[in-house]
Amino acid sequence: MFEIKDKKFLMDGKPINIYSGAMHYFRTLPEYWEDRLTKLKLAGFNTVETYVCWNLHEPKPGEFCFEGMLDIERFVKTAEKVGLYCIVRPGPYICAEWDFGGLPAWLLKDKNMQIRCNYPDYTACVERFYRELLSRLAPLQMTKGGNIIAMQVENEYGSYGNDKEYLAFIEKLMRDCGIDCELFTSDSNWKNTLSGGSLPHIYKVLNFGSKAKTAFNCLKDFENDGPYMCGEFWCGWFDHWRDKHHTRNAADIAKEVKDFLDIDANFNFYMFHGGTNFGFTAGANFTPGCPYEPTVTSYDYCALLNEWGDYTPAYHEVRKLLCEKQGIKMGELPPSPELQSIGKVKLTEGASLFENLDNIGEKHRSAVPEGMEYYGQNFGMIYYETVLSGKYDMSPVSIKDVHDFGYVYFDGKQKAFIDRTKYTVPDKFSLKNLILKKSPEDNSVMMKALDGDRKIGVLVDTMGRVNYGARMLDRKGISDIYIGNQRQMGFDVWTLPLDNLENLKYADTYDKNEPVFLKGTFKTDSKADCFVHLDGFEKGYVFVNGFNLGRFWAVGPQKSLYLPGALLKEENEIIVLSLNGFSTPEVSILDTHNLG
Repeated sequence: MFEIKDKKFLMDGKPINIYSGAMHYFRTLPEYWEDRLTKLKLAGFNTVETYVCWNLHEPKPGEFCFEGMLDIERFVKTAEKVGLYCIVRPGPYICAEWDFGGLPAWLLKDKNMQIRCNYPDYTACVERFYRELLSRLAPLQMTKGGNIIAMQVENEYGSYGNDKEYLAFIEKLMRDCGIDCELFTSDSNWKNTLSGGSLPHIYKVLNFGSKAKTAFNCLKDFENDGPYMCGEFWCGWFDHWRDKHHTRNAADIAKEVKDFLDIDANFNFYMFHGGTNFGFTAGANFTPGCPYEPTVTSYDYCALLNEWGDYTPAYHEVRKLLCEKQGIKMGELPPSPELQSIGKVKLTEGASLFENLDNIGEKHRSAVPEGMEYYGQNFGMIYYETVLSGKYDMSPVSIKDVHDFGYVYFDGKQKAFIDRTKYTVPDKFSLKNLILKKSPEDNSVMMKALDGDRKIGVLVDTMGRVNYGARMLDRKGISDIYIGNQRQMGFDVWTLPLDNLENLKYADTYDKNEPVFLKGTFKTDSKADCFVHLDGFEKGYVFVNGFNLGRFWAVGPQKSLYLPGALLKEENEIIVLSLNGFSTPEVSILDTHNLG
């Protein structure tokens, strides 16, 4: 039995150190779980840690999914099979560079919603989810014969709030749901966050990325019966679009691990294996003084295992230290993942997004434009259209709160591209028609005089919802359109979750400069991994055999998308949604990755 006593971790009464590595089941295909977990065990770790993604487990209120990549019970049992203990961090908020920090988007339909506090409408949703989730995890606790040794109460809460009634609610709810293993809170190594995010009687761990020998000093002012534990040792970092690709020297990581071992501290490597933000799951940051910064598709994180599960130099350095510390003989490792090059794939069919709105979207009539969450949409794109009728002088058309990329059309012709990460970017053909603004929340396009009707359309491509800090209520779409001071009303709105592309109707011709789906096929008799390179494309999404690999954007740093071999068949379909044009309708599928 695992317990905390006399400032030590004990397993069946004997002292033990917890050497854990983070791996999120929802960022790695189930076909690879055992391989990655085996490599964790062989590197000298004895525990795996995972967050839980509420937003994917409960895509609609009261509707739950625990299958495929979301089969957390299978993941925990696979870890047990490999010989690993398990730490589970069920949130409800997880941060994790994950859309909305793992909270479900449908919470945002309520414009009065208050999150991560003792707000009854929020806590009622948390309770419903926890009762479903924890009924599945409670039997897997070590206290019930399983391998879950500890669970976290909330997540880095002191970096957000200080509602102790809310923290007590989470703790009590977990206990009421049958969780009787050790509980803990985690916060950064700063007294402010520890004061706001902890409870006196619950074990406290710290999150940091360096200076282990001094980082724990701030715990001296707080009650803590357990040993030193770093709940997240940040061995790397994540990437934003338009940013650089983050790396960290293997020797530097090894030095930090040696410091942990020298002071007999425990730790959880964040990340041991990062995986991928498939689909629309990547989050974003929005901090004071900075623009909106969405996270890239890869979650490589400079982890000990890279995005496709291969060993890194840091893996071998850390393995040597941990095995020597514990007297573990280093045996032979599993082989590196196989990679394959398929070559160029021509995209021979095209389907205009606008000509397929009714095929892949759901149409709503709306008095004013609302965020996608209002219409019951979690992810994807959304298109707003209204018809302006009458006699109007030349006027500014103001589009409010574009989250995140707005394509503005007058009578079917694009007049502007609004980029929330920067500012209003003029169409190169209509510079004289635009007023540039550096505010991403209010963008104006000059409209010529009108006598009659003019159709105004705004297609919004959404990136990740903010996952950290004060700007997390990040509703997607737009909030209003004004002609001068006149609020526009009466909209047709198409929600486009992009989860039903089998309904697309392809045509013989298409406009390459407009949003278009391009389809091709390729063959392979291998299940080896590979990477889709999109040279000549600007921005969009890639789908292989119906699976959304994620976002691409030429601004980088990431320039290719990971394609797991487990998704491949003998004959395969690839669909690229191109939003901003392309040079040639073809992609390359290669055995090399380009993260920048």
